[in-house]
Amino acid sequence: MIFTTRFAPSPTGPLHLGHAYSALLAHDMAQANGGRFLLRIEDIDTARSRPHWEQQIYEDLTWLGLNWPQPVMRQSQRLPRYRAALDQLTAMGLTYPCRCNRRDIEAAAGAPQEGVPQFGPDGRIYPGTCRNRLMAEAGAEDVIRLNMESAVNAARLRPFTETGETYNGQYPMDPRRLITTVGDIILVRRGMGSAYHLSVVVDDADQHITHVVRGADLFEATQIHVLLQALLGLPTPTYHHHNLIRDEQGKRLAKRDDARAIAKYRAEGATPQDIRALVGLIEARPAPSSG
Repeated sequence: MIFTTRFAPSPTGPLHLGHAYSALLAHDMAQANGGRFLLRIEDIDTARSRPHWEQQIYEDLTWLGLNWPQPVMRQSQRLPRYRAALDQLTAMGLTYPCRCNRRDIEAAAGAPQEGVPQFGPDGRIYPGTCRNRLMAEAGAEDVIRLNMESAVNAARLRPFTETGETYNGQYPMDPRRLITTVGDIILVRRGMGSAYHLSVVVDDADQHITHVVRGADLFEATQIHVLLQALLGLPTPTYHHHNLIRDEQGKRLAKRDDARAIAKYRAEGATPQDIRALVGLIEARPAPSSG
């Protein structure tokens, strides 16, 4: 199988140094291993995605010296594929509609209990208020959730391999941890046709991604993705979660950090090599051994 990585930004703001590091690292790893680097536009959130930010992504990455096959996969064009995956999970009896808003969830969660986590990789852990609702009751104002306890009972869970700097190693899947520290994740958001966890798993499989290169902030979400891969009969890639690029105060960069936008560095006369130096990535590096 061809060593394949990807960079999958959302066109909702300018790319910053953290994006540059992730894209460059994924590109360099593919190049060093004779593989392919793919670009994917995660524009499933049509309310926030903008054409000019998508064009900026292409311009910034091209300026950095990256190239990728055409056409570029765009999530907004793949809603039937996500629906098919959702239907597969629904046929297994693993989904339900949920009408709760954030305030409802906070109220139902009640007072924090010692030793019981309030938040997981998908945000506040859902207390299960709508768990007994049927999919036949689903309406336009509902999100669709995965019944986590039913899901882990239905899946043949398998470990995943991580090659990143911090988490390097083999990780077994813990059903109890998924239930208690992750909970019933959202598979489809209101008015979007899908949500991150479902779409990213389907997209990675359809693009034959062998190595997922992304920030360490997504490491905890990997257990969700491996679970969905098992349920949907999809392959599990090797994961490489890199350290985050932070500001002088140690805070991770976000799209609101325009001061560190790639376009701003370009306008000020920086070179692509300057960007590599800023993120501590001067030359291509081979893929770490997956053991």
